[in-house]
Amino acid sequence: MKKMLMSSATTMITLASAVHAQSSITLYGLIDAGLTYTSNETTGTSGGHSNWQMTSGAVQDSRWGLRGAEDLGAGMKAVFALENGFDVNSGQYSSGNRIFNRLAYVGVSSREYGALTLGRQTDGMVDFVAPLSLTGTEFGGTHFAHPFDIDNLNDSFQINNAVKYMSPEFAGFRFGAMYGFSNQAGGFTNNRAYSFGVSYANGPWNVGFGYLQLNSSARTPAQLNPNGAVTDTTASSLQGVLSTSAVPVGVLADSQKTLGVGVNYAFGPAVAGFVYSQSKLTRFFQTNLSANFQNFEGNIRYALTPALELSGAYTYSRAGGNGGGGVPHWNQVSAMADYRFSRRTDVYVQGAWQRVSPSGTSPLGVAWINGVSNPSSTATQLQATAGIRHRF
Repeated sequence: MKKMLMSSATTMITLASAVHAQSSITLYGLIDAGLTYTSNETTGTSGGHSNWQMTSGAVQDSRWGLRGAEDLGAGMKAVFALENGFDVNSGQYSSGNRIFNRLAYVGVSSREYGALTLGRQTDGMVDFVAPLSLTGTEFGGTHFAHPFDIDNLNDSFQINNAVKYMSPEFAGFRFGAMYGFSNQAGGFTNNRAYSFGVSYANGPWNVGFGYLQLNSSARTPAQLNPNGAVTDTTASSLQGVLSTSAVPVGVLADSQKTLGVGVNYAFGPAVAGFVYSQSKLTRFFQTNLSANFQNFEGNIRYALTPALELSGAYTYSRAGGNGGGGVPHWNQVSAMADYRFSRRTDVYVQGAWQRVSPSGTSPLGVAWINGVSNPSSTATQLQATAGIRHRF
């Protein structure tokens, strides 16, 4: 009798272990905190002043999340992800009142057929081009972004109501496409988004291309559908710079069309890369203004030792359009040294210097490094951060 009971108990434990192996839920996260010096920040009517401050996410946004999978058989899995971004110094959400402000999706995946997911998700620029740029990686991050993160390579915003497909790898190729619904009766094209991209990896080479289009025909924030796909468009990141100009502030563009291409080449302990992106904005800030932003980034990273990695980038950016005031252009030099105590914990020192060369009376003629609280009162700005990251 005892043998039968022991055998039954063993069988139940084996079955429970098998069921547990078919499903998994993972709690994960990253905390990035540091001390940042900025050479010049505007302070209302008193001009610019230097600033020492505690910062969160100088390289990567602090976050925590849940992801899981359930085996459905025949090589299929149900998958989900919920991810929250937060400010480690205050404990507040990093984006409005959304609990899962970075990711929130559910879907199915297959090694053979790829993954189909629905929810709040990243676009093709983030998925296929950002990994080739230092701003989209752990080797540069927030302050390395192109002006205003206009091309979203630093993942400044995500797309609501998105249906997304990501293919498996075929001989080094991967592709994906996404469509974000407006969820608005009588306004199918208002506040919608769509995106696609492709990448190819072969030996030391890694190449990626991405495209993103955001549509928002709303003319004022009150008319903007709060439940649409487009809720955090990059055009709004220009508000801080333009707030002192004659250009009305607070209104999104009719459309934003962004494309990008990048390439990385690995040799020995080093990886060198180049990224180009272009963003066209039409009818933004309640006017007939249009703008065309272009970014050219050269970057390199070098593993000096298994624990110590050095990285740096130079970015040249320019903005043109029919808004008048000439064509401003930006030069930014960024560098970082990172030391790993372990696989999960590292410390870093990084900095960026930006100079804007305005033409005419352009309101974009002041420097503003991405992630810094306020723009400079002059054409130059310097930022430096010493920080620590921990992953779990």
